[in-house]
Amino acid sequence: MASSALDTLNNEIIKCKKCPRLVQFRNEISINKRKEYLKEKYWGKPITGFGDRNGEILIVGLAPAAHGGTRTGRVFTGDKSSDFLYKCLYKAKISNQPYSVSKNDGLKLYNAYITTALKCVPPNDKPTSLELKQCSTFFRKELKYIKKAIYIVALGRVAFEAIIKYYTNNFGKFKNVPKFGHDSRYQMPDNKILIGSYHPSPRNVNTGKLNEFMMIKLFKNIIK
Repeated sequence: MASSALDTLNNEIIKCKKCPRLVQFRNEISINKRKEYLKEKYWGKPITGFGDRNGEILIVGLAPAAHGGTRTGRVFTGDKSSDFLYKCLYKAKISNQPYSVSKNDGLKLYNAYITTALKCVPPNDKPTSLELKQCSTFFRKELKYIKKAIYIVALGRVAFEAIIKYYTNNFGKFKNVPKFGHDSRYQMPDNKILIGSYHPSPRNVNTGKLNEFMMIKLFKNIIK
């Protein structure tokens, strides 16, 4: 039942055109391609979640990358951030392979489902409050249909704050607002555990703010 409902939701997400600014931007990206992807046909639509629908871990990024998910049609696929993330997930035994390059690369997730708070890439990676609010309807349903998810891993401060905003809008204000930090943990009003993680971006990895040991340890410590 939940799986069928999730399929219906994903079809609804793919067809969404609620935010004119995001629709225009993702269309522009699909036309003005990067030089190395000129021969590829970009997905150019909203991105759905992916992975084990019965998983206990829900991994949440802010939005699909312009030339990653927006190009390939799968969240955290085909960019530098996904290269690092899946290398770590593989070593933590959460994925069957250490890379995510296309929708047809055979990737599988174990005990984890990955999605984004915003389903379309925003200009300058900065969504408006209205865009996040409109997309939160999809996120709320994902939380409902991924029933066994206990742990929510937010990849990056902005994704973490988007999730806090979602909970504030749906459950009321926090007495003590959770603060973002790598491997910071908070119990949410619905008893799920929110875990912050530095974003697996090249900037964080190249500067040493985040390394494989830190990311692998975070995931290994979730379910021992």
